[in-house]
Amino acid sequence: MRIVVVVGTRPEAIKMAPVYKALQATQGLDPILISTGQHREMIQQVFDWFNLKPDEDLQVMRPNQTLTQVMTRSLAGLDQMIEKYTPSVVLAQGDTTTVTAAALVAFNNEIPFGHVEAGLRTYDLNRPFPEEGFRQMAGRVAKWHFAPTRRAAAALQDEQVNGDIHIVGNTVIDALLSTARRDPDIGITLQRDKLCLITGHRRENHGPRFEAAFGSLARLAKENPDTDFIYPVHLNPNVKVAAHRILDGLANIQLIAPVPYPQMVALMKRSRLIITDSGGIQEEAPSLGVPVLVMRNSTERQEAVECNVAKLVGTDAKLIVSSANELLRDDAAHARMSNASNPFGDGRSAQNICGILKEYAESVSQRAEAVMS
Repeated sequence: MRIVVVVGTRPEAIKMAPVYKALQATQGLDPILISTGQHREMIQQVFDWFNLKPDEDLQVMRPNQTLTQVMTRSLAGLDQMIEKYTPSVVLAQGDTTTVTAAALVAFNNEIPFGHVEAGLRTYDLNRPFPEEGFRQMAGRVAKWHFAPTRRAAAALQDEQVNGDIHIVGNTVIDALLSTARRDPDIGITLQRDKLCLITGHRRENHGPRFEAAFGSLARLAKENPDTDFIYPVHLNPNVKVAAHRILDGLANIQLIAPVPYPQMVALMKRSRLIITDSGGIQEEAPSLGVPVLVMRNSTERQEAVECNVAKLVGTDAKLIVSSANELLRDDAAHARMSNASNPFGDGRSAQNICGILKEYAESVSQRAEAVMS
């Protein structure tokens, strides 16, 4: 059975790499890897690390494109891929333009669609935008909802979605654990005892919210001279310009270019604390015993907050500073947030998804044989 696996961004490639490899290793399944190229520079690093080579690269990105233009190019390109490969199943992960385009193209061609990391919800279409809308759209047409947690599955049940809901864990843990076992190099010279890793890119935080957050990071750096603050700055000018204007020149802050995935894992492993608005890091850090402060007012990864491995601080400067200072300075407070188990998975999510699709392939084959006989 042929399965088209669609990725477009770096996080999608990370989370789908274990799934693609599991499908590739399973007799009777024929995965085809298609990249829309929504992240052009950053996604190739992931392909190289996991030794993947896309069968097709649609190269949809153009300078200063709107979301509608990215969607239009993705829809047209993926429709051509469906015609070329005639798959029995389409798989995509998450909440980007790429996953929504894959879901719609599969639906339009009457091909079953599997949504990996299904059921994440804030129920606020502006937080995060556009991701909340995109994942809800993909969920309306999915045949398989591969939910990472019970909470995600419950959200799908409450919405009375069509299709089958399976709790499989999050595939990002599969990728994280396999990468951590390879012990990648941190790639940066640290000069101090502690490390605080920072990431930030969410569209909802562009403008005054990032201005406030970066101001709090500057204050943190001044108040904690024993800590290295490392920030791989996102390439988006809305992030990059503000970050350099506010944080450049501080002795213990390093503003660096985005790093390859294995180096990011090495940085996370070494960190005392992570301050981020990333969804993926909220899922990954608990497996490494690293507390997370989330620069968002709400999260679709509420399990992390409930398990006390993450704390919502938004872009409130006072809350960021007080929360970070506590975790950087108070060993007992740090231990309370670093010793909990990860609610997002155990490293077997890709095998769970592959098993479900293999059963489907076998049932299709049996039905075909019955018709022939």
